[in-house]
Amino acid sequence: MTTQNYFERREQGEYAIILEGNKEIFGAGALAEVGAHAHHLGMRHVVLYTDSQVSKLPSLETVVKSLRDKGIKVSIFDGVEIEPSDRSLKAAVRFAEDNDSDGFISVGGGSVIDTCKAVSLYASYPPKNFLDYVNQPLGKALPAPGPLKPHIACPTTFGTASECTNVAIFNFLELGTKAGISNRAIKPSLGIIDPEALNTLPGPVVVANGLDVFSHAVESYTARPYTQRPAADDPTVRPVIQGANPFSDLNCLEAIRLIGENLVKAVSEPEDLGVRERLSFAGLLAGIGFGTAGCNLPHGMSYAVSGLVRDYRAEGWPQDHPLVPHGFSVIVNSPAVFRFMGPTCPDRHLEAAKALGLADDGREPGDILAAGVIAIMRCIGAPNGLAGLGYTSDDLDALTDKGWKQRRVVDNAARPISREEMREIFAGALTYW
Repeated sequence: MTTQNYFERREQGEYAIILEGNKEIFGAGALAEVGAHAHHLGMRHVVLYTDSQVSKLPSLETVVKSLRDKGIKVSIFDGVEIEPSDRSLKAAVRFAEDNDSDGFISVGGGSVIDTCKAVSLYASYPPKNFLDYVNQPLGKALPAPGPLKPHIACPTTFGTASECTNVAIFNFLELGTKAGISNRAIKPSLGIIDPEALNTLPGPVVVANGLDVFSHAVESYTARPYTQRPAADDPTVRPVIQGANPFSDLNCLEAIRLIGENLVKAVSEPEDLGVRERLSFAGLLAGIGFGTAGCNLPHGMSYAVSGLVRDYRAEGWPQDHPLVPHGFSVIVNSPAVFRFMGPTCPDRHLEAAKALGLADDGREPGDILAAGVIAIMRCIGAPNGLAGLGYTSDDLDALTDKGWKQRRVVDNAARPISREEMREIFAGALTYW
């Protein structure tokens, strides 16, 4: 799929994309500006969301001081769970309801920012049923009834790019799967990306973040082109997830290139802070890209991998409960997906492989990309497929059951797949070396 193919009008197909502006500030030292921007947005009392680990880091201290220096009252909730659940989200909503504020600040990784995005919706317009705002088929995917309070997102990681998307993800404990909210209203008013916040990230967290960035970028680049969606009946309600498009392509290819040049180096040369700054910028680019295009199969399958975890505990994360870091839950599926879907859009897989720094050696493009990613996974200590996370062939049916329900991203693949094909891909993801 080349860029010019997008502009060949298809019979009854979609013909336009929505490009929503992202307001982001990127630069070393930018966290010290939070108070000025919050005051400018009219905030005088903010509810600040973080987690127990970030609450002890200099980044939070910088943000709180900046806010208070501008005379802004700060109420802090530090109970966000890593890989948040509906349980922690409901607690966060109650905190917002108990602390009437005129704005929100989030300081942390994707779990924190996603929680704050969801809180801004739930606390402003409490639904009749908790699932009303959740994507179909789990929920009703209701739109926000009105505008939300301003939210400044301050990421201390670089994987999710939650500061520039209108999606929030959480674990729905009762169903043992992840649930998503795709709603244009929840995109933060402003993202402040300070690469200096990454200086305290442990090596394994850098690895998982980088793999998540790569996944965002390559999945968006190999997603179903937006022109293959049916044209919207109402052009004012085009979906948040639109499919691959010229705008996302530009951002995602550069993000893949930056990951290819810097992720392994970030592990082997952790003292090189310039590498982390480039990774941070890659995360922003990929976030802007998948914010319009959307991810596809690896992410859809990852929600089952996270939701069904039994005993896996990753170095660098809390050890008090089983948890699969999001970047790991995605990347273990990716090589199997590339091998399976490569023939559907070989040019796309080959371009992604070249952006990663791989050569065209005559093999199927999906195989080239898969082999390159596996080599990186081995080099930086990523899990060896699903087996590396504790799964066996006995889990394939359960994984398929959960993954198949993630229609928002599964249907964004380059071609439709069957339930049995998803099971086949999961089987191909059990081990890689």
